[in-house]
Amino acid sequence: MWFRNLLVYRLTQDIPLDGDTLESALAAKPARPCASQELSTYGFVAPIGKGADAPLVHASEGFLLIAARKEERILPGSVVRDALKEKIDEIEAEQMRKVYKKEREQLKDEIVQTFLPRAFVRKSTTLAAIAPALGLVFVDTASAKRAEDLLSTLREAIGSLPVRPLSVKVAPTATLTRWVQTQEADNDFYVLDECELRDTGEEGGVVRCKRQDLTSDEIQQHLGAGKQVHQLSLAWQDKLSFVLDEKLAVKRLRFEELLQEKAAEDGGDDALGQQDATFTLMMLTFAEFVPALIEALGGEELPQGV
Repeated sequence: MWFRNLLVYRLTQDIPLDGDTLESALAAKPARPCASQELSTYGFVAPIGKGADAPLVHASEGFLLIAARKEERILPGSVVRDALKEKIDEIEAEQMRKVYKKEREQLKDEIVQTFLPRAFVRKSTTLAAIAPALGLVFVDTASAKRAEDLLSTLREAIGSLPVRPLSVKVAPTATLTRWVQTQEADNDFYVLDECELRDTGEEGGVVRCKRQDLTSDEIQQHLGAGKQVHQLSLAWQDKLSFVLDEKLAVKRLRFEELLQEKAAEDGGDDALGQQDATFTLMMLTFAEFVPALIEALGGEELPQGV
């Protein structure tokens, strides 16, 4: 239940997002298996619990948890290319003519349709949490594409979802670079031992440091030469550690033992109780963490008219 990554989106308008309304909307787009000739399917599943009766929305303390599942047939490109080449060679040899682009595309489509029923199916689930009172949506991924898949499907389900990625007034690279230069972050954040440095030029080099003393002369020389920090490992209070990049993606998010023990204590012996306690504590933590992070990075850049 603990999110491992985090992309945050700002709701730019007030829309009704209560649990019952959302449950009815998501029920119109349930996850389902791929049919034999489908490349992929996408829909919503129960985020907590199993079975047909498990709700598609889990609500706690004003926060809403949802989950989307993608099923896709894995058809390696090399397999299609080899089969296509073999077919083209066969046609050109037997009919003594050239196979051109339009026919190539048609042959490729036919090969894909032939192979699809035998392709492996891969399933992946993405969790997201909505905090209507905060006007924020949290998606458990570091991939903007994967987040947009969930958000666009949610938008289709409820009819409207005016969101934009959370952004800040000051370029994150400038703030992260300053933190490494001074070894002093803001608002209960602490610089750890991992970073990625990049030159600002078009052919800029990249230096990746792990388990390094970021106060060392070597790191400071790179900064002095004009490199900027594009990714930095940080800790917040005694609750979280994570890696933050220049697009505000939070990666490798780790909740410290203090929070994990608290969730275990609150959840009791029941598995569903444990999941509910974990979700609630995680969201209460995010409700403090995200505003603190945005303030430390120079304040939120709000949409026009807000």
